Amino acid sequence: QVELAESGGALAQPGGSLKLSCVASGFALDYYAIAWFRQAPEKEREGIACITGRTTNVIYLRDSEKGRFTISRDNRKKTVYLQMKDLKPEDTATYYCATQNSCGADQPFLSWGRGTRVTVAS
Repeated sequence: QVELAESGGALAQPGGSLKLSCVASGFALDYYAIAWFRQAPEKEREGIACITGRTTNVIYLRDSEKGRFTISRDNRKKTVYLQMKDLKPEDTATYYCATQNSCGADQPFLSWGRGTRVTVAS
């Protein structure tokens, strides 16, 4: 059974940093691409970034996060990370990791976890 568990969300100040983790179980991590997306209350879901399974190619889906967010993976630890820096209030949302057959905005999310809450406020 595919399971994903996100963690690392917290209250952060504008300009601060957080590192989110996504621990996978029930499958080999390099079998799927893993994406991060977020959803704020009353807003649409936003894809952030994706990292492929075996080749570890990275796709950032939004220009506003390029240079601030970095996705990476450690297959040995079965963990995908999202390092976030220079946080802004508009980054406030619940962050989820999800499996995809391949990276791409047109690719559906197959499974995702319960999310981890990030709040950016002074």
